[in-house]
Formats: sequence, structure tokens, C-alpha cells
Amino acid sequence: MTTKTFTHAGVSTLGGIVKARFANDAMRVKVLQKGGHTDIDMAELLFPSTKTQAVEALIKAGFHKDNAAVQAALAAELDKRAPKAASKDKPKKEAKKPKKAPAKAITLEGIKAKAKVAAPAVSEDAPF
Repeated sequence: MTTKTFTHAGVSTLGGIVKARFANDAMRVKVLQKGGHTDIDMAELLFPSTKTQAVEALIKAGFHKDNAAVQAALAAELDKRAPKAASKDKPKKEAKKPKKAPAKAITLEGIKAKAKVAAPAVSEDAPF
């Protein structure tokens, strides 16, 4: 969980989706407007707060309590920030070990065969 704090919190709509927004300056509204956000409403918090604390403060203060979309966005943000309980039922995934190619037995005949193939043919017309 992060400990970053914010002094402003609110909501905005982008592409028909209402989301909670956080900032440390009221000038964030201009940035959101340039980004195409609409219905921007930011409130100054009483004290610097984490995102969870900010959303809880907005809900407690009745921030747009008559707007269902805003309330749903704030509730979704709280759900997103809620600590997840560790599930003991799920087994942990283990990293897969890379498959190794079967090792070929090294023989004297194999070494001689490679030496014959690798030796360049001697040519009298060599350019060097």
C-alpha cells in the first residue's frame, strides 16, 4: 500500500466513464480539461490524505450524494483500494523449469566426423 498523500480529490468523466481523481493542486482541473475530461469536480481536503482516506472523506461529506454515477465511482475506488485477503486455497504457481535438450554422448567417431566436415578444402586457386 502506498503512503502518497493528496490535498485535492474529486471526480471527472472521460468517455462516459466517471472516475475518482486525486491531485496536490487545484490546477489539475486544467490538465483534466485539456485531456478531454468533462464534469470535473475537485474538492480540497482538510488535510493531506491517502487515496483511500480521501475517498472515505468524500463519501462521509456527502460529495454528490444525489448522483448515482459519482457514488458508484467512489465505491469502485474504495473496492479497488481495499486490502485483499490472502487466499490459502489457491496454490502458488511455481516457475517452470526450462527444458534441457538430451545430452548426446561424445564419442571419438563423432569428433573425427566433425573434424572432417569442418576442415576446409585446399584449393590452389585461393585468392589469398
